Amino acid sequence: MDTHKVGSDTTVLADSLEVPGIGHMPVNAYVVTAAEPVVVDTGLSIEDRDFLAVLGGVIDPEDVRWIWLTHPDKDHTGGIFALLEAAPHARVVTTFLGAGEMTTERALPMDRVYFLNPGQSLDVGDRALHAFRPPLFDNPATVGLYDDRTRICFSSDCFGGPMPTAEIAESGHASDLKPEDLRAAQLLWATVDSPWVHLVDAEKYRAGLEPLREMDPEIVLCTHLPPAVRMTDRLLGTLAMAPDSDPFVGPDQAALEALLRSFEPGGAPAAA
Repeated sequence: MDTHKVGSDTTVLADSLEVPGIGHMPVNAYVVTAAEPVVVDTGLSIEDRDFLAVLGGVIDPEDVRWIWLTHPDKDHTGGIFALLEAAPHARVVTTFLGAGEMTTERALPMDRVYFLNPGQSLDVGDRALHAFRPPLFDNPATVGLYDDRTRICFSSDCFGGPMPTAEIAESGHASDLKPEDLRAAQLLWATVDSPWVHLVDAEKYRAGLEPLREMDPEIVLCTHLPPAVRMTDRLLGTLAMAPDSDPFVGPDQAALEALLRSFEPGGAPAAA
C-alpha cells in the first residue's frame, strides 16, 4: 500500500489487486483532514491488509470523527470494525440500505450510524460534504461526496479502470495513461461493474451525467482509479460512451481449464 497527498488536505490510502488478463485494479480509501476528520471507505477485506496500521501513518485513529462508507461491498469495508474500535468518537455515514446490507455479515452498531441520503449534506466543522448518487454504480446503497472547500469529488466505483501496473495503480495519476488507454480501461470497468448501462435509455442515462458536470470538481477521486486532476470533462465523455460499448463477457469453463493447465509443470501459458 502507498499513501500520498492530493489537494491541500486529502490523503490517498492506495492499494490494488491484480486481475488476471485485465490488469491491476486500484482499491483506494481516503482521509480528509477536516476540523472533524473523515475517513472515506476502509480498504480491502483481505487478511494480509492492515488498514488500521496504514491509516495510523496518516492520522491518529482516535481523532477520526466520521467514516463515510460509499457502499458496503467487501473492497470498501475491510478495516471498518477495527477502526470503530480504535476511533471511539467516530460515526459511520451510510444509508438505511447500506446499514441493512452490513447486517448480512456483521451488523454496524446502530448508535454509531449516521443516515445520509443523496441530496443531503454533512457538516464536518470547516466545510460541508455533499452527498450524491454517482451516475455509475454497482450497489444501490452507493453515495458519493463532494467537498465544497477543496472541490474534490469522491465518486466511489464510478470512473474506475484497471491499470497496466501496480505502481501506476497505487502511486500514479489517471493522466499517466494515454487518453485512448485510459478510455478503454474505464469502458471495460463500466461494463464489468455496471452491466445495467446497456439496458437503460441511453439519453436518460447521459442526462444523468449533467449534475456531476455542473458540480465541476477540480479533482475526481475514485475507489478504482488513481487521482484524476482537471480531467472531469474527459471522464464524463468516456462515461457517455458506456451504453454503446461492448458488453463484458467473462471467461467460460474452457478458459478456466486452460488457465489451470498453464500452472501445471510444463504447461503452456494460457492466452489472455
